[in-house]
Amino acid sequence: MNWTAWGLELEGSSGREGHLLISVEAAGQEARTPVMVNLLLDRSGSMKGAPLAAAIEAAQQFVELAGPGDFVGLLVFDGVAEQRVPMCAMDARGRRAMMDALAEVVPGRGTALHQAVELGARSVQRMLVPGRRPKLLLLTDGEPSVGPDSEAAFESLGLKVAQAGTSVHALGLARHYVAEILSGLTMPSGNAFEHVDGPDGLSVAMGAVFAHLFGEVASGALVRVTPRSFVALGCRHSYPTRTEDDALVVTLGDVSRGLVRRVLLSGAIADGAWDAVITASSVERGDQRHQTLSLERVTRDSAKGRLIVGLGLELDLVAGETAAWLSLARRDMGRALEQLEESEKALRELVALAVEGVPVRRHLERLGDLRLAIERGEGDIPLLIRRAQSARAGTHVSQVIPLHLVRPKN
Repeated sequence: MNWTAWGLELEGSSGREGHLLISVEAAGQEARTPVMVNLLLDRSGSMKGAPLAAAIEAAQQFVELAGPGDFVGLLVFDGVAEQRVPMCAMDARGRRAMMDALAEVVPGRGTALHQAVELGARSVQRMLVPGRRPKLLLLTDGEPSVGPDSEAAFESLGLKVAQAGTSVHALGLARHYVAEILSGLTMPSGNAFEHVDGPDGLSVAMGAVFAHLFGEVASGALVRVTPRSFVALGCRHSYPTRTEDDALVVTLGDVSRGLVRRVLLSGAIADGAWDAVITASSVERGDQRHQTLSLERVTRDSAKGRLIVGLGLELDLVAGETAAWLSLARRDMGRALEQLEESEKALRELVALAVEGVPVRRHLERLGDLRLAIERGEGDIPLLIRRAQSARAGTHVSQVIPLHLVRPKN
């Protein structure tokens, strides 16, 4: 595992500001960790037809990518959740059981989302497979209609599942799922949810998730930062964060090949010199690893300094974009235009920096959709809002993740 910590001082509107960028990525061709994943598949009535067919096909691809050392289960839910295939090794027998169960999935009625996640977590937590961390992969297109349906209930459930050692990944399909619910389920374990416009885009979105799951080399990555001579220090990204004594602890989650995990922390600096004591930890092949990081000071004009500035601009951009879509949904056109212009300003500055690893084209396309919707006063607002919310949630994991299916190396 390669950890780095860079520090940059900038002059802000109210004085000196310190920015810390901590990154971790897999070193070289580290062997992937075998997976242990419970697939939670929504088969509610709204999934009937192309959405369910695409979801089943994506699940079949997941099974095909799994190796004999991987453990996979299948839970399907409509108004009731049912564990169709218990967690089992993906040998010939396990693959056949999964494929047979997927072939029998038909649409039902209702969406017992809370029950599905609860039952799915219990199922995967009842089995110990040494060296494998349990995970849930949820695919849904709708909001809960059976059982708890508040955002608070799902935030509490996401936290409970994460604290029990299970990581949650989710895909939201089309315009009817509740983005805040998927965010509440995934963020406590350091993940973001993936937005999918429709069935045609499901294979690409699942490809990103597959790359993450089948490329994992470490889990439970976190950093502990004790600042010196800061007035205050805050986490700019949406990772789970807590304070311990005089330190800020940020949970980064799992680390996969080809996926850089980054966290930006910023704050006002008091008089005099400033610094930070940074320690990092992760679980690699069942062993807990700890490391003290040295803070490298960089300048704004250096490549590292430009990356820090660029990531800050990207965070400003997606926050403004999401706010603009919400204003548009409220028909507050003046406020939406103002927020769009703020995001476009951040994008222009980002383009001028020419920073590698930030998806400028993706941001440009989304802001183009936003401007068109504001100018016309129309568009598929629910879908586009969810696309923006997913982008905001996933900023910290969207830097270099591949968006294609890759057959894993065992």
